[in-house]
Amino acid sequence: MGVVSPNAIGLENFEKALKAGKSGIRFYQELADLNFRCQIAGKPDVSKELIDQYFTPLQQRGLNSTGIVYGVIAGTDAWKDAGLNINEENPDYDSGIIFGNGTSSADKYREAIYKVDAGKTRRLGSSTVVQIMTSGISAYLSGILGCGNQVTTNSSACSTGTEALLMGCERIQLGKAERMLVGSCSDSGPYIWGGFDAIRVLPSAYNDKPDEASRPLSSEASGFVPGSGAGALVLESLESAKARGAKIYAEVLGGAINNGGQRNGGTMTAANPEAVQRCISQALDDSKISSQEIDAINGHLTATAKDPDEIKNWSNALKRKGKEFPYINSIKGMIGHCITAAGSIENVASVLQIKNGFLFGNKNCNPLHPEITAAISEEKIPKKTIEKDIKILAKASFGFGDVNAVAIFKKFKR
Repeated sequence: MGVVSPNAIGLENFEKALKAGKSGIRFYQELADLNFRCQIAGKPDVSKELIDQYFTPLQQRGLNSTGIVYGVIAGTDAWKDAGLNINEENPDYDSGIIFGNGTSSADKYREAIYKVDAGKTRRLGSSTVVQIMTSGISAYLSGILGCGNQVTTNSSACSTGTEALLMGCERIQLGKAERMLVGSCSDSGPYIWGGFDAIRVLPSAYNDKPDEASRPLSSEASGFVPGSGAGALVLESLESAKARGAKIYAEVLGGAINNGGQRNGGTMTAANPEAVQRCISQALDDSKISSQEIDAINGHLTATAKDPDEIKNWSNALKRKGKEFPYINSIKGMIGHCITAAGSIENVASVLQIKNGFLFGNKNCNPLHPEITAAISEEKIPKKTIEKDIKILAKASFGFGDVNAVAIFKKFKR
């Protein structure tokens, strides 16, 4: 696995940040100067020295996409963490990539638009197209890693990362690949976040106290804090992993992807409850487990008024409530909502919890929303990191367009 998160870069640092409840949300003067209501965000701290470790001088020429930078770092780290070599001469036809993205390189778009409008089209440079195309991230990674199987990019709003993971699993299960690098990334900056600020779904009362702004599960939640970054995971058939003595973090039991059709309460920006519950139930069926076997949930839980609805959907789908409800947490109190990167960063966090036996605390969740505590026991919402042997964890991602994705992870025993 690999991760570039607002609160840490790299697996070791990321796990430490999760356990410590470290926030990656900061105030940005640029957003204040542009008259944003919400002037805070979660943005990875990527130095020029770090970029030099992953990109050649030629690749850096004209590089203006933070999403591609985040994705290449996370994807390359995952590849190395999996103990896989990079063949400099021939493609690896057994390995593929499904790496999601949303709006690719808005800054590069802006640069290109100004040049074209000024009649300077010839000065766009050779890197413009590969950065602004949505599949730019998977194209960069395939060139760096030499993957010769399917190489593509998916895009399904906030469910993108979890959708990519399930799509990669399916390709391996069908026998069409031995391994797939899956993940997603999201650009940072005002051109990505401005639309959300315009529709007033971001908090505006915490510009002077960014650490307290993102409040999943809380009655004081006032909107999600925009974030960015990337997460990546290498999926592999068990036979292939065992044959090469690979390090195995966890097993993907199964999952489900669906859409609420923007019917029965579902809209462009709100989930159809029936579809969410159906997605959860289908994920359990696909994984061949009962709802009682779920030990923990890493929720979508964005720190909006929809958090109580998500809890109700989980409770109804699992037919578990009160003290019988699984433990549940959300990373968004620490890093905000990383949009198309959210699912992949949270998948990495989910697997780390399974592998290393802990549940990170829900930062800023107090006071808990009364509709949530009416449905589930407060003790199932950890406030601080606790040690916990997790055998099976469910990870959910829901997004604009009424899209849903649920993955089920299991602790691996040799």
